[in-house]
Amino acid sequence: MTAAKRYLVLENGSVMQGDAFGAAVSASPGEVVFSTNMTGFTETVSDPSHCGQIVVQTFPLVGNYGVNPADVQASPKCAGYVVSQLCQTPSHFLSQGTFDAFFVQHGIPGIAGIDTRALTKMIRNAGHLRGVLVDNPADAKFSHWPGDAIAQVTVSEPKLAPSVDAKHNVVLWDFGVKASELRELNARGCNVTVMPAGSTAEHILAQNPQGVLLSAGPGDPARYAAIASEIAKVAKTGVPVFAWGMGHQLLAIACGGKTERLPYGHRGGHSVFDHAANKTVIYHQNHGYAVAMNSLPANAVASYTNMNDNTCAGLDYTGIRAFSVQFEPAAAQFDRFVTMMAE
Repeated sequence: MTAAKRYLVLENGSVMQGDAFGAAVSASPGEVVFSTNMTGFTETVSDPSHCGQIVVQTFPLVGNYGVNPADVQASPKCAGYVVSQLCQTPSHFLSQGTFDAFFVQHGIPGIAGIDTRALTKMIRNAGHLRGVLVDNPADAKFSHWPGDAIAQVTVSEPKLAPSVDAKHNVVLWDFGVKASELRELNARGCNVTVMPAGSTAEHILAQNPQGVLLSAGPGDPARYAAIASEIAKVAKTGVPVFAWGMGHQLLAIACGGKTERLPYGHRGGHSVFDHAANKTVIYHQNHGYAVAMNSLPANAVASYTNMNDNTCAGLDYTGIRAFSVQFEPAAAQFDRFVTMMAE
């Protein structure tokens, strides 16, 4: 059976024809971004930081090991998915379905058969491009643009994620929480209360946290000055604060720093320099903004630096008990946070 045709239309006038898969198109535009991940495709499309984005997978074959529900990080909110080759016959002992069926289930349109190498080069050269997936190129419109992205991914009310070996009480401030964050905290004996993004400092402190984790999330951090103001109030109390991704950027704004938009973002494995250990490490990243190196908070020093473009990848703070990273935290960062709480 021949797949129906689908089109990716870019705001620069480019039109790419491919094969439709997943859900029916909604004709809602999104920022077209590329991810260089070579595995973890389910985690990529279910990452809340991709809310409102059309994700281009640079790895040529996607779907060959199917979908394992345990890999889903959150309810997928991306606006579309673009691949070169889609495997419809996955083979893996943990697979419970195809990518096609997964995208139908979550209402996300996809397109296969695209020259993703050429598309990625176009994004790199253009900087920022909006696009839309349509079944007829004449239907492409760019008048609508996603607004408050964090509001689309945060919880509407507090949620509890208890640990079987509770030692610490942690508030996870939700700007786009991933399931892996909860697992890492629970595994370290943390009872977790997930709080909505719009919570006030009073709401956060009323949970009597021994530590506060600021999650990653989608969108432009500069538009969330009100949230940053509440973060500043919490940090000033002396409660340990650990932040990553969007949280890292908002904490920097809360302390007087500024952020900047990157030409085409960092999405995939990127090497960063660890200043304390004096070595280079590779961490997964997914962000289109960064804390500006020429506008760091006065009470912060760069702890990690991106090796590709020298952008800020982490900060250590003085005067408050806080540290942050731009990348997805590894065990070492969660361990450091738990040690701060124990102290």
